[in-house]
This record gives sequence, C-alpha cells and structure tokens, in this order.
Amino acid sequence: MASKEIGLEVNANKTKYMVMHQDQNAGQSHSIRIDNSSLERVEEFKYLETTLTNQNFFQVEIKSRLKSGNACYHSVQNILSSSLLSKNLKIKIYRTIILPAVLYGCGTWSLTMREECRLRVLENRVLRRIFGPKRDEVTREWRKLHNEELDDVYSSLNTVHVIKLRRIRWAGHVACMGATRGVYRVLVGKPEGKRLYRGPGVYGKMDLQEVGCGGMDWIELAQDRYGGGNL
Repeated sequence: MASKEIGLEVNANKTKYMVMHQDQNAGQSHSIRIDNSSLERVEEFKYLETTLTNQNFFQVEIKSRLKSGNACYHSVQNILSSSLLSKNLKIKIYRTIILPAVLYGCGTWSLTMREECRLRVLENRVLRRIFGPKRDEVTREWRKLHNEELDDVYSSLNTVHVIKLRRIRWAGHVACMGATRGVYRVLVGKPEGKRLYRGPGVYGKMDLQEVGCGGMDWIELAQDRYGGGNL
C-alpha cells in the first residue's frame, strides 16, 4: 500500500493489515501511518467469511466452522428427533443446513488427527439424533449407537472423507491453471526451512491414496481435461 505521492490513495475502509510469517514474533502489533490514516497490524482477520491467521494455521477457522455447525444443529435438533419425519428427510436437513456451515472453505484445510476427531464428534452427535437409540440385544435396554454402528447406518461419506475429496478437487482446479500462476507454484512447491511443513501437494498425494488412487500422477490427470478434470 502506498501514499498519494505515487498515485495511490489509502482506502478509508481498510484499517488493518496482517503479515503472514512462520516466526511467532512476527505477529507483534505495529501500526503503520500513511498520510492521516493509521493501519493496525493484527494476527488474524476474516476474509470472505474465512478466518486467516498470520501463521496460516487452520485450527482457528476449523474451530469457527465447528461452532457454526453446532449452532445450526441446536436450531434444528428438535426436528431431527421428530417421529413425524423420515430418516431420509432428516439426513437431507443435515446435508443442506448443518454440513455446509461446517465445510465452508474446507478444500484448503490441513487437518490434524485432533481436528478430524472434532469433526467426527459433531457429525456423530447429529447422526445419533437422527437415528435415535438402539435396544441392546443382551440387556434389552435402550442405548446410544456406537461410532461403528453409525458408519453402518449412514450410507454417505463421513465429513473427513468429504473434506479430502474436496481438497483433491481444489488441487485439480489449481493444476489446470498451469505453472505460470502463483497458486500453482504454491501447490507443487517444496518449502525450505527448519520447521517441518507439508505443502498442499503432499496432502494431495495422501488424499489420493486414501480414496484408492495412489500411485497416479494426479497433476497430469488434472491437466488432462478429459481424464482428470473431474478430480
């Protein structure tokens, strides 16, 4: 951002800025003054309803998505437990109201086991509300369905699997852009430094292995409009 002397004006609506850096000390607050405007340095902000952090951590965004998903769940939990609606209709409500709130922007997430467990906990809570309790064959008492039983009765892909498929789709779109685009170079690049970092390309290979397409050159598939354009 530059001052008026070189032909640019400061947008009065822009009052903050952020520097993305791996160094934790890079997030310290420093204000910038341009003419009569002051820009505050921040560690995170929302852009297109997505929370961005100065160290590019997705935990904050995933936590926010889970909070939104829980809010949606609590708003319809009575409907999901109603005996007047079929289970298929309840699942449609889950997919159209709760799931989009949780998975918004998930195509670029880097998930840890902790985040995967949190996502599955929310999904299983919703599914238990939809499918209700089960009578135990031994004790004859009603009990909640176990996670394995939920996987059996819910025929669709679980949340974590959907996220990995969307990451593959996003990577395919980026690969079709070509090597001249900056986002493509980020996708296939190999960052250097002391801090262990897995780039998006590494996650793409891991995701393909999990969906049974390991060993394929996913970049060539994606760049082939007829073969991989639908990744």
